[in-house]
Amino acid sequence: MASLDHNNASSSMPGTHVGLHRKLCYHPHSISYGLSTKKHAILELEHEISRTRQEIIRNKKELSRLVRRLPKEEIKKDYSLKDWNGHDVKLSKLFGESNDLILVHNMGRQCPYCTLWADGFNGLLKHLEDRTSFVVVSPDTPKIQKEFAKSRGWKFKMLSGHGTSFIKDMGFEKPKRGFIPGVSVFRKEKDGRIFRVAVDQFGPGDDYCIIWHFFDLLPLGPNGWEPKFSYPKNNKGRY
Repeated sequence: MASLDHNNASSSMPGTHVGLHRKLCYHPHSISYGLSTKKHAILELEHEISRTRQEIIRNKKELSRLVRRLPKEEIKKDYSLKDWNGHDVKLSKLFGESNDLILVHNMGRQCPYCTLWADGFNGLLKHLEDRTSFVVVSPDTPKIQKEFAKSRGWKFKMLSGHGTSFIKDMGFEKPKRGFIPGVSVFRKEKDGRIFRVAVDQFGPGDDYCIIWHFFDLLPLGPNGWEPKFSYPKNNKGRY
């Protein structure tokens, strides 16, 4: 490409220098790639989306580091929960061969939201159990819990907190709000002591139920959608 002589351009062609200066003031992409203003705006938006997604990933990693810095909460009481046969199962026995335990606080068969989350955990069960022990606890009686779990096809281990102080002591039963969904993560040390090392609550848009992130990609987002226990076959896409 021939070199540009601004002085000659200005003297030999009056007004040309001003017009040329305006062209050079466009974003480099407009000159280098011949992008229109609209395409350039789209490209900038795509870059911003990419930067934001990368920032979210970095923030999540930082959040995990912050959570791990919290003091561990020693669980001095070896709580007893009920299995489906009505037998007592100690918290210490839920670890199995692992030193880690993810325990989900499910609100029971009354809650379609908790059911949605649990349906997702069911699909991930083999992957979860390859790394850690996993159990779901709800306030339902063992009988109700068993019947509902079987109707959903759930394969993960479930225990009942009915009649115990476990759910309340873990902070997932409040005087005014009632039961709250979420997760507690426990670690068992070599000396047998149990610590709660992480805790979080569940809700739409969290990191524990992927469906909301898929819906966020739709033009109208969730658009008022709420989970249900069952869906009519002819109900597809009505939102």
